[in-house]
Formats: sequence, structure tokens, C-alpha cells
Amino acid sequence: MPALDPTRLQLPARHLHTLQALLRQHVPRAEVWAYGSRVTGGAHDGSDLDLVLRDPDHPTRDVEGWGELQEALQASPLPMLVDVHLWSRLPEAFHRRIEAGYVVMQHGQGAAAARE
Repeated sequence: MPALDPTRLQLPARHLHTLQALLRQHVPRAEVWAYGSRVTGGAHDGSDLDLVLRDPDHPTRDVEGWGELQEALQASPLPMLVDVHLWSRLPEAFHRRIEAGYVVMQHGQGAAAARE
């Protein structure tokens, strides 16, 4: 899976810090990948940011805190739409499209790591 260098993400540092804080607060166990135009290029100021959440222990399960994260993103000062998807609910063909190029936004603790 070609995880790309995070510096390729077309997102100002102040917005990146806000986003990372929200991810840590609402989905700390999730692995979070950014994909789409803000990763592959061609994004403009009004482009959305596409994220996918994965349970690192069980990718076929939904991620706890997903709904709360969506609400927090809507209430946040981020000036762009952040479109959040669950890996577990996306078709396999879409998995392959995302795996073609993404940036890891958060490495997720997983339940096993959280217990340690």
C-alpha cells in the first residue's frame, strides 16, 4: 500500500493541527487515512478533505466515535468540508482506489495497544 509522505497533503498547518486534535479526541483508536485530491494533487481552496477510518485490529468493524467525530468536524473552524467514511462500509473496489495513494493522518492505537 503506497502511503505517501504527509507533506504531500494539501492542507495548511493550522488546519492540520485542528484536524489531528479532533481525531485524537474522538477516534483515538482509529487508523485514519486521507485520500483524494488533497493527497494526489489538483486540490483548490474549496476542495473537500476525504478521510477514511479503519479499526486497526478488525478492518471490517465500524470505528467507535465516528458519529461524534462527524459532529465535531461540522462544528469546527475548519473552512473545508471533511468527508469521513468508514473502511468497513466501503466496497472493495473503493478500497483499492484509496490504497493507490493515501496519507496516514493517524496511526490508531487499536484495542490491543490501548490495553497495554
